[in-house]
Amino acid sequence: MSVPYYYGYSRQGTMTYKSLEEALRLIRQSVEGEREDELFYDYLISVAPSQEEKDIITSIRNDERKHNRMFRSIYQGLTGQTIPAPDQVEFEKPKTYIDGIRKALFGELSAVERYRDIRAGLQSRYYRDMVFEILTDELKHATKYNYILDLDTRRLIGK
Repeated sequence: MSVPYYYGYSRQGTMTYKSLEEALRLIRQSVEGEREDELFYDYLISVAPSQEEKDIITSIRNDERKHNRMFRSIYQGLTGQTIPAPDQVEFEKPKTYIDGIRKALFGELSAVERYRDIRAGLQSRYYRDMVFEILTDELKHATKYNYILDLDTRRLIGK
């Protein structure tokens, strides 16, 4: 049975606690920063002290590229519109490699919160499952950044 759309309810009558409009705004916000993120990851890869760390950050960057394609697909599927790429983008280099890793770690955790809100505003299980994949990747990325921070601590204490 279909019901009229009211805030908090999908057209199918499923209760949601976020709106589709909010989800779309957050998707757009997430995708608009993609080029800056790409420059940031490329910088971290270039200054990583070991091949293992370069490989870890490269895998994260590649996941982030996939996430952006997925979010663009969701947005276009729901609105019929594309999100334009920004013209000129710059990013601020972190003071140190480890400062960059810390920034990346907290960026991943912040993304989890934002993507949780996006998922809550989507009515389609298909799109919700896509966002769930992105969310779990972000948690995996945070764990990988914690591993890199552990490697740095071990380097400092000589283990």
